[in-house]
Amino acid sequence: MIEIKGFLETSFLDWPGKLCSVFFLPYCNFRCPYCHNHPLVFHPEQYATIPLRDIFDRLRSLRNWIDGICITGGEPTLHTGLLSLIREIKRHGFPVKLDTNGSNPQRLENLIEAGEIDFVSMDVKAPLDPFRYSRSTGLSTNLKPVLESVEILRRGMVEYEFRMTVVPGLHTEEDIQALGHQLRVGRRFILQNFNPENALDPSLRSVTPYDPKLLKKIEREVQEME
Repeated sequence: MIEIKGFLETSFLDWPGKLCSVFFLPYCNFRCPYCHNHPLVFHPEQYATIPLRDIFDRLRSLRNWIDGICITGGEPTLHTGLLSLIREIKRHGFPVKLDTNGSNPQRLENLIEAGEIDFVSMDVKAPLDPFRYSRSTGLSTNLKPVLESVEILRRGMVEYEFRMTVVPGLHTEEDIQALGHQLRVGRRFILQNFNPENALDPSLRSVTPYDPKLLKKIEREVQEME
């Protein structure tokens, strides 16, 4: 079974319109310079593994409060035991949301076709060209799997959203517009503001995030690109 390295009992932020609990899984295959979860990626051994039975014991008391479970990371689709974990969550009666970077389209498609997940949030890092994408993932990135995952979600077999974390100096307003044109998924394209606290790249820790009002304005504009 997958090691669960973090458990958040309640969150209003991780599943649109729902109150959910969050499971944090270790490791990731990207090295995004703005990542603030990098200790979970590089040194998961620093965190105690939380027994699943203890989590479900706690969830029993929350059953009438939470709407589902969000599985995040790290990158959850790296784990071969992901399907088993999801089935165990479903066996306890909770819907499941998956966060992913879209780098494992086959696993994503298998989960969707099996009806095992109820919502997917895919983090799209930059406009879909190799240079800008690799700059945002922190390493040379093969875009083919990412593009496949985008198309899998656009088929509409599961509820989904695309999220872009916007970082000043790394993403311009033109970059956001370019990705909006490429995706054209309306309100399913969400912008997230960069959090400089504990960013993987120390030089980003002193960067001021975009003004929230400006970011919301840009988000409305890209959501109209249907």
